[in-house]
Amino acid sequence: MDLGINGRRAIVCASSRGLGKACAMALAAEGVAVVMNGRDAGTLDAAVDEVRAATGGTDVSGITCDVTTAAGRDALLAACPAPDILVNNAGGPPPVHFRDIKESDWHTALNNNMLAPIALIQSVVDGMMERNFGRIVNITSAAVKAPIPALGLSNGARAGLTGFVAGVAREVAARGVTINNILPGPFDTDRLRANFRYNAEQSGGDAESLMAAGRRANPARRFGEPPEFGRLCAFLCSVHAGFINGQNIVVDGGAFPGTL
Repeated sequence: MDLGINGRRAIVCASSRGLGKACAMALAAEGVAVVMNGRDAGTLDAAVDEVRAATGGTDVSGITCDVTTAAGRDALLAACPAPDILVNNAGGPPPVHFRDIKESDWHTALNNNMLAPIALIQSVVDGMMERNFGRIVNITSAAVKAPIPALGLSNGARAGLTGFVAGVAREVAARGVTINNILPGPFDTDRLRANFRYNAEQSGGDAESLMAAGRRANPARRFGEPPEFGRLCAFLCSVHAGFINGQNIVVDGGAFPGTL
């Protein structure tokens, strides 16, 4: 299927690894000019080279900056001042027991996973509306629908972003702009492995054993692969997804047990 976005311009935040890189890869494969982002220059440069080599995309670049800061967001927008596509993403807060959460932890979590993506949405949405095309995808977490006890900071901050998007998405849809959230469950990323190491430390168990149990507990009997996530993101950014708006799409192999 031709997604109809060849020649469009995209900013993909936190895309030097994991799910962000998978989204950049899938968009570049569709002929999108992609600006990637990461905080470590070496890791980002390697990711940009990997995406170029895998997709044949010549218009793939990287901006080393921290997207959770105003300066970082300014750098991204300077590199791509009129994006047609924005993929919001940032590393989630570390796992911590709710009794140990400090006020400063909340400030960081809310800034990184709620306020920073909102700031980028505010910066790009008017231009998208003027051009009558825009796709904004926020990478959040399946914890929005099924909170994870050790990830209370993430549960709260991402739920706040979800509530904000629910209103704004309805305000911009008539001008060809959609805003959707993808809620990943267990994907085989560095973040997932770090969470299992934390759980092993807390329980006195073995991280590899816990991961094996996690795979068995999922209805798919496995973890997701990042390219699966990236292709969904690319479809939501396509011309075919213009009637999908304000949605929270859980991608977790069927782990969430609800009907809605």
